[in-house]
Amino acid sequence: MCGIIGYTGNQQAASILLEGLANLEYRGYDSAGIAVLDPSDQPIVHKSPGRLSVLRSQVERTMPVGVCGIGHTRWATHGGPTERNAHPHVDCHGEVVVAHNGIVENCVELRDGLTKQGHEYVSQTDTECIPHLIESYMAQEYPLEEAVRMAAKQLRGAHAVVVASSREPGKLVAFRLGNAGGIVVGYGKNEMFLASDLPALVAHTRKVAYLAGGEAVVITPHEARYSRLDGTVVQKTITQAPYDRVSAVKGEFKHFMLKEIYEQPEAVMNSMRGRISFEDNRIFLNEVPYSGQELRGLQRVVLVGMGTSLHAAMVGRMWFESLARIPAEVDNSSEFRYRDPLIDERTLVVSVSQSGETADTLAAMELAQEKKARQLTLCNYEGTQSTRLADGTLLIRAGLEIGVASSKTFTCSLAVLFMLAQHLAARMERNGNGHLSGLVPDMVRLPQLLGGILTNAKQYEQLAHKYAHYPSFLYLGRGLNYPLALEGALKLKEISYIHAEGYPAGEMKHGPISLIHNEMPVVALMPQDGLYEKMLSNVNEVKARGGRVLAVATEGDKAIAEKADDVIYIPKVSPYLYPLLMSVPLQLFAYHIAVQRGCDVDQPRNLAKSVTVE
Repeated sequence: MCGIIGYTGNQQAASILLEGLANLEYRGYDSAGIAVLDPSDQPIVHKSPGRLSVLRSQVERTMPVGVCGIGHTRWATHGGPTERNAHPHVDCHGEVVVAHNGIVENCVELRDGLTKQGHEYVSQTDTECIPHLIESYMAQEYPLEEAVRMAAKQLRGAHAVVVASSREPGKLVAFRLGNAGGIVVGYGKNEMFLASDLPALVAHTRKVAYLAGGEAVVITPHEARYSRLDGTVVQKTITQAPYDRVSAVKGEFKHFMLKEIYEQPEAVMNSMRGRISFEDNRIFLNEVPYSGQELRGLQRVVLVGMGTSLHAAMVGRMWFESLARIPAEVDNSSEFRYRDPLIDERTLVVSVSQSGETADTLAAMELAQEKKARQLTLCNYEGTQSTRLADGTLLIRAGLEIGVASSKTFTCSLAVLFMLAQHLAARMERNGNGHLSGLVPDMVRLPQLLGGILTNAKQYEQLAHKYAHYPSFLYLGRGLNYPLALEGALKLKEISYIHAEGYPAGEMKHGPISLIHNEMPVVALMPQDGLYEKMLSNVNEVKARGGRVLAVATEGDKAIAEKADDVIYIPKVSPYLYPLLMSVPLQLFAYHIAVQRGCDVDQPRNLAKSVTVE
């Protein structure tokens, strides 16, 4: 998750920027850079691929002098982790400097238009269009603040952006679109700070304010002015940040789990970084070590996992069959290892384990290794045991997840499995159902769509007040959303200690229907996909028996609003991608019920983050 730092004040900026980036290293990155406005107000830019220590060595040889600047740590999205692609980026005349967290969904369109206007690009990044856009407005005599706002309106996607300019030295402008990537404003004495996360600031100040989506801020050494992107003035409350590191990492959130739920737009963005070609809408996973010929020799895929990872694997199985047209099955790791599975070198075993150290999944991988199967693993951390057992590792890049109940690691696992299914389809020359070409643009919209779901926190608090007293819940889903019913029920069980079960909706008449009554709410997952009408029939069956229904449905669905007791809406998207959007409301519903019941959300009883013994 890219790190951003900005400073303007009366101290030398370079050392403050490097220190701030060091405090953001936990977010992960593959290159870094800083830009400092020197005494003549010209930006001096230092950038390098690799660790921050490389950049520090470079900067310390010719330490730039200046009291205003910005810094950035980058995960590659467009273009590899090179010096040229590292942030900050500048315009044609070296007057506008930008650090950016996000994916510019319309970068190809913007790049083509700006190139026709005479702008020259030097990197492969989507970010570089932002300083050129700002430059184009400043060339029309717009002041920096207004030029930034106008440029922001041209960008599609979710973004956090910080801008400096030699035209208006001592001033930084930042804005946020959607909920991917944060901006924290820090108030010092005759100095001001900007950062993507609180740990970058607490060494200097504890007085902070947070930028919301659709807002901008202009800072000088003596003030901060806030507005909406249409110029409407916004008043901010300055809060006192905690000083200890653990609380600082938690930031403005009451619990780590809530913070991690809200980090999902950015986390999913990081899962996609460097794995998508925006020019031709292709997925490329260089971590998969097999040639097209080797992949075409496979006869089936077997996915293994436990708990939340198993639910992600269940969705992945359906994607592999539908998109890559290869037979796939999914198994609980603890069962797989004891049933003498029929696998060989023509089988691809895909293990999913956020920690990379889950005991049963490792045992399943060892068995697959003995049977000569090919193996890929999805996990969140390099160097774990699962990465040593597998032929190839697909890091999900969710970042540090402290809450015991998985949230962002689940959505990131889904994102990577979805990309893997498309990668296999392309390399195996199997365009399943003819859908591949249109899926990448939909996928690139995910951070923005996820951010939109996160904007209505009040709804979940109200639902928690209404539903927290019920002793049991039934979750129903079909197709790709059946595993989400299992995951939603698991989340509620894990953190609120309420009994909940997930079922395929078609199974309801085979037993669960006998439990339906007005004290057992049914959570119906029913986006407008090919199985919507069948889910609607299930809802009718529940209502006919006096049951309460909480539906998670597609925006604009009036039919379900007339039948269900309550509805949570998610945006319309390709049916393949509904599981990623569906996960967020289920997490928020479980979280707010747990809070309402006074449960320990981050450390639920009897649970551990990683199960490392059988």
